[in-house]
Amino acid sequence: MSKNIPDLQIDGMLQLVEGDVLNICSAQPTNYTEAITTYQLASFAVVGGNYTLAAGDVSGRKNTLAALTGANIDNTGTATHAAVTKIVGTELKLVTTTVSQLLTSGGTVDTSAFDHEIQQAT
Repeated sequence: MSKNIPDLQIDGMLQLVEGDVLNICSAQPTNYTEAITTYQLASFAVVGGNYTLAAGDVSGRKNTLAALTGANIDNTGTATHAAVTKIVGTELKLVTTTVSQLLTSGGTVDTSAFDHEIQQAT
């Protein structure tokens, strides 16, 4: 007998980690303060329209955050992680690695689209 989680339920789980800020960080944050202060080099405002739910690459479902452009770099450092945060409730929602890149204060930074996936139970 196979297992199945309906797409609507998986989409709900994926939407739980949507946030309204994408923080570019110099190290892996483990909490909200580290994401927005300690390690933050730059940040982007994110709106609901920046997310797209779709079928997963392997199975299940994925949620893609669109590429974002033109964030002001506030602090010089090497970007290694991106953290999705939620301003209301001060929540750290999601952390992922990035391509390592030196960012210089006063410049701007762009991101590529990235997704996270929940695979279907087997």
